[in-house]
Amino acid sequence: MSNRYDVIVLGGGAAGLFCAFTAGQRGLSVLVLDSSNKPGKKILMSGGGRCNFTNLDIQPENYLSQNKHFCKSALNSYNQWQFIDLVEKHNIAYHERKHGELFCDESAKDILKMLLAECADTGVVIRVKHVISKVDFLPDQQFSITANGTHYETPSLVVATGGLSIPTMGASGFGYELAEQFGLNLLPRSAGLVPFTFSDSIKALSEKHSGLAVDVEMSVNGVSFRENMLFTHRGISGPAALQLSSYWKPGQSVSINLLPEHNASQLLLDFKKQQAKSLLRNCLVPYLTKSFVQSLQDLYWLSYAETAMAEIPDSFLILLADTLSDWQLKPSGTEGYRTAEVTLCGVDTAQISSKTMECKNQKGLYFVGEVMDVTGHLGGYNFQWAWASGYAAGCNV
Repeated sequence: MSNRYDVIVLGGGAAGLFCAFTAGQRGLSVLVLDSSNKPGKKILMSGGGRCNFTNLDIQPENYLSQNKHFCKSALNSYNQWQFIDLVEKHNIAYHERKHGELFCDESAKDILKMLLAECADTGVVIRVKHVISKVDFLPDQQFSITANGTHYETPSLVVATGGLSIPTMGASGFGYELAEQFGLNLLPRSAGLVPFTFSDSIKALSEKHSGLAVDVEMSVNGVSFRENMLFTHRGISGPAALQLSSYWKPGQSVSINLLPEHNASQLLLDFKKQQAKSLLRNCLVPYLTKSFVQSLQDLYWLSYAETAMAEIPDSFLILLADTLSDWQLKPSGTEGYRTAEVTLCGVDTAQISSKTMECKNQKGLYFVGEVMDVTGHLGGYNFQWAWASGYAAGCNV
């Protein structure tokens, strides 16, 4: 039967392609079916087109999951150094940015080209624009897949369909539907690594300062990130906000320390002693931009706007310092899946082997990548999960 393969991978993204050529290297016949017009679309747009393909410091603590231990086995079996070796084998130039993030010097196209070359070398067949209409498990322990009116069979089916983030890249909930079809539990999904939006006075402030990046420490639910915060026309983005969004729940306020390098109370009291005749806004300009300080003044110390530091009560300065170091903002929401880099939660890992990615209650069915309840921090962690989980499945299909 010409449409029978040892392995069929649903989804031609990072995890799917990696799984495909890993299985191909074992001499298996592999077919990748992707609904998009070309594979690896999210790879191409990642990292501003440079693809933050991994991180030098991969730790389980960099991942969110209901089972915090689930990711350990795969990440140990295929680590960042192994992927770096693969990148170097293909002579892809790369560089390190802050926090151990690794990016291509030239283009994300280099990473996709590498994955496709590895697939070609192992005889992997990739078919795009293939929309799957039906999946069945037959009595002879084979999966039957119908796509574009054509029937395929395989004893090993790998679901690498990704999450719901960035639907313009072809994201869909098909992988979740398939999981439910085979009796797997789904955890409530939501957008992660996504900008915050506001509907109150902060929206106007954000619009006014759109494009301004501020070095802050953002916190929620006992989790903090020290990174840049970026004002946008809709609210707040930037690494700090994106990281925090994965931990935030609707209705909660986030805390922003606008002066993370300083003890805010001491700083303001020192202004009073050392710059007694100065205005508070002028004292703060070396720490925050002039226009942003002006906006904060309009919100929090307008009554003292033209008052010399010496004449502002200590009690007021201490109160203001609390605001500057613990600026409480309540997002109205996030930008949602439209701009989210990842989908939080998904297929419950309790029903999947952490070593092989195979379903415990359905022989031959595997899940890899973002479709599962494993979500990495910003900074190359989600790509490393794609490589690692793809490798684990590819070695065991």
